[in-house]
Amino acid sequence: MSAADDGCPVFGIGIAKAGAGAGALEQMGSKAFNLQRMAAAGLPVPQAFVLGTGWCRRHQSDALAARAALHEALSEWTRRLEQACGLAFGGERKPLLLSVRSGAQVSMPGMMDTVLNIGLCDRAVRGLVRLTGNPRLAWDSYRRLVEQYARVVHGAPAAPFDELVAAAVAQAGVPGARELDFESLARLAADSLEVFADAVGVPFPQDPREQLEAATVAVLESWRSARASEYRRLHGIADDMGTAVTVQRMVFGNAGGTSGAGVGFTRDPATGENHLYLDFLFNAQGEDVVSGRHAVTDTGRLPVALPEVAQRLEDLRHALESTFGDAQEFEFTVQDGRLYLLQTRTAKRTPWAALRTAVEQVREGIATPAQALARLEGIDLAAIVRRRVADESESALATAVPASIGLAVGAIALDTRACERLGARGQAAILVRNDTSTEDIAGIAAAVGVLTARGGRTSHAAVVARHMGKVCLVGCEALRIDERSRTISFGQGTLREGETLCLDAERGLVLGKEPEVVVERPEGLLSEVARWRAEAGAAPA
Repeated sequence: MSAADDGCPVFGIGIAKAGAGAGALEQMGSKAFNLQRMAAAGLPVPQAFVLGTGWCRRHQSDALAARAALHEALSEWTRRLEQACGLAFGGERKPLLLSVRSGAQVSMPGMMDTVLNIGLCDRAVRGLVRLTGNPRLAWDSYRRLVEQYARVVHGAPAAPFDELVAAAVAQAGVPGARELDFESLARLAADSLEVFADAVGVPFPQDPREQLEAATVAVLESWRSARASEYRRLHGIADDMGTAVTVQRMVFGNAGGTSGAGVGFTRDPATGENHLYLDFLFNAQGEDVVSGRHAVTDTGRLPVALPEVAQRLEDLRHALESTFGDAQEFEFTVQDGRLYLLQTRTAKRTPWAALRTAVEQVREGIATPAQALARLEGIDLAAIVRRRVADESESALATAVPASIGLAVGAIALDTRACERLGARGQAAILVRNDTSTEDIAGIAAAVGVLTARGGRTSHAAVVARHMGKVCLVGCEALRIDERSRTISFGQGTLREGETLCLDAERGLVLGKEPEVVVERPEGLLSEVARWRAEAGAAPA
């Protein structure tokens, strides 16, 4: 640990003793603190340094005064990271590339900003080609940085960059950006640089240190974003807590057919079943999985294409629960067949899953009854039910991927405002979107269910919806939304905003009317918890 003045420490992970003393969680934020614990346990974590939460509070109180100290800290710790990795930040031969991520003491999935591939510029992209022998990786990473930097640092819209990608994909005649060759990606990067200059008003910065400093400030600023503020309001998180910033060596899931990115849960976050729950994309970076903007279709191919990685993930599932003592949600990257862990946090789960996990972890010896009871605090155990369709022969409008359990019936709402209008009239709403992001947090909170055309079960928005007890279906390929007419269709008939829709997350079906429902209660699990309370002399829930 390096202590800056005014209570603004910097911590090293894999490059210096991290200093996990008293108060380290509050200073480092949960993401970095858990990275430190994983590294100490010998798990595969890329090297990083962490600006403690004090930097955020200092930035908020006097951003101008904080900038000089921030510049000095980033320079010093980037040098240390270069030495640890044997790479040069922005170098022409062996370039070090960095990610910048947020991380408060309390996990806030997807509510703050991230910037990946920092350090790429016209000079360094050629160095990355020389270092890796992979021009496709280099140009793909460069075009990603330009687009993400424009959005996160400058607040530019994503649409012009999305249009460039769509045009490149159409011209190449391939299914998506992951199938573009390096020549197409090099042209796409050049076009992205032009769009950046038009959208932002200045050229993309060719100084990697300027990129790093601006990205760090943007991540600090994202603590005050509308979506982060709304999430804190909904969950009772203090506004003065602040976020830490983790600066980490990049590993590349977009390096080809033996690379990829994924999100895993050590247990099913919807049901609590004790099995690995996973979303994975080959030849992709983590943002492709968690953004909710892409279909996540490669999970089933992973054990066939990379059996050693699949087995390693199964082993890590048990190692993470052993290390942290609770079910975990973890993000990982595979680069050329080698697995890296980028973060882990206590898994956000449905109340049903929380109950089942608590009981089964006590049976397995992972948790004590006292620990399990503490984890169930704040959950209304008497209200835990699972609603199913009584007549399973009911015809469906479409199929989708369930990201939760249960059943939700409500009026179709195509945006947050529509959800809130329906709620104000006492009507249940189903938020229907092409894709959801954490920008939709207020709409998710106001709805009883969420349906999307794209995205995976582990996208940030799905994680948030599931934790809030919302029924969530994703990846409904038949869904078509017409924003102008405020209608949706599934290939057979049209439904208008305000009409009834039913989401059946037990079977992954979209129904056009409210069905007869069967309600199930987890009586066996509840009786076990009641026994713990009786043995502890506690009042029943």
